Amino acid sequence: MSKEENAARPESGRVFFKREGLTLPDLKAHLVFWPLLAAGFALDLWTKKTAFEYVKQQATDSVRVIDGFLQLVRRLNKGAAFGIAEGQTHVLIAISALALVVILAIFFFSGSRQRLVHIALALFAAGVCGNLYDRIFHNGSVRDFIDVVYWPGKHWPAFNVADSMLCIGVGLLIISNFLIGKSYQKHAPQHK
Repeated sequence: MSKEENAARPESGRVFFKREGLTLPDLKAHLVFWPLLAAGFALDLWTKKTAFEYVKQQATDSVRVIDGFLQLVRRLNKGAAFGIAEGQTHVLIAISALALVVILAIFFFSGSRQRLVHIALALFAAGVCGNLYDRIFHNGSVRDFIDVVYWPGKHWPAFNVADSMLCIGVGLLIISNFLIGKSYQKHAPQHK
């Protein structure tokens, strides 16, 4: 068997490709990452479309969900979080595309075996894809529809499911970082 054939052969059904220390994600990682990315992306697009149509049908600017706390609105955000870089559509598309490439590179080449990291990266990728889709196909705007009142008369900037997935993904990455750190400390040899 040649070196290339040996490198491409799965080892114990766990690794798709291994060459010179490079280990790609195992089958379970792919079975977590790709369906979660696809489902998150689809959920984001569906909720944006549904919420915008529903609020439009009500012939009003907003629809109360939980009185004094949560309502559905129709907002078009031409910027990033909190309106940063408003109107810089090409820059925001380029940053989103680069972020997606980085997320995929981390998934493929980080060698992480933690499912929590795979879930976090999938949510992150789904959120980036959802907002990138909006920027490309909705005239540079991202559709936001969730309006939270955090203090009487004070509203958090409207957001969407993609934004929520991005935040959850970051939170899970932070949590997994603590778990990896604790696991490493537990298994690290004691030096005296």
